[in-house]
Order: sequence, then C-alpha cells, then structure tokens
Amino acid sequence: MEKVTGIGGVFFRAKDPAAIAQWYEQHLGINLAPTNMEMTPWVSNEGVTVFSPFAEDTDYFPPQNNFMLNFRVADLDRMLNQLREASIEISQEQAMDGIGRFARIHDPEGNPIELWEPVA
Repeated sequence: MEKVTGIGGVFFRAKDPAAIAQWYEQHLGINLAPTNMEMTPWVSNEGVTVFSPFAEDTDYFPPQNNFMLNFRVADLDRMLNQLREASIEISQEQAMDGIGRFARIHDPEGNPIELWEPVA
C-alpha cells in the first residue's frame, strides 16, 4: 500500500488570516506561506507526528474547537519563557512518562495549541 509521507500543510479558517499568520511566525517561528519563489516555506524537522481523531465529546481540548494543533519543540522551557516574555498565557503544563512534556497555549483567535517536548 502506498502511504503518505508526512503533513504537507495545515489549513484552517481565520477571522484575520494575515494577522494570525504573523502571530504564528513571530511567536512559534513558522514561516508565512510562500507567495513567490523567493520566500522560504516552513520546513519541519523529522520526527514523530501523531494523527489521532478524538471522540466528539472529548474534554482534551475545548468543545467549540474541532481541532487542536500540536507542535514538537526541542526545549519546552525555553519556548515557554519566550512565550511568557510576549505575555502569552500558558496552561496545562504536564509530563507523561515515556512520552514527554506538554504545555497549552491559544492563538489570538482562541485555537488551542499544544507544545510537546518528546522524550529524547
């Protein structure tokens, strides 16, 4: 069976697409989607990607959101310090044995984002 090789993009609706793209670039380092050949797209590092549909009534993320982004980070403490310096609220910091450490933030439009530092 032929399989996909990774995620080629994440596409979602936004009230202000330009502003939300700028927020992701400024705070999480995700390059804006290229609009010409001179722009560099965001290239993620190779690593685990979890694809996991959740039950419709999950309480793992807010019921008004149909999705939650999860981004791998190399150093969660450094990332959280950077976000705190930008006055971004951080919640639900936790560790899971054998899996890694997690923390939750929300983008300016309320979309949940989970940051994950996998176990080395």
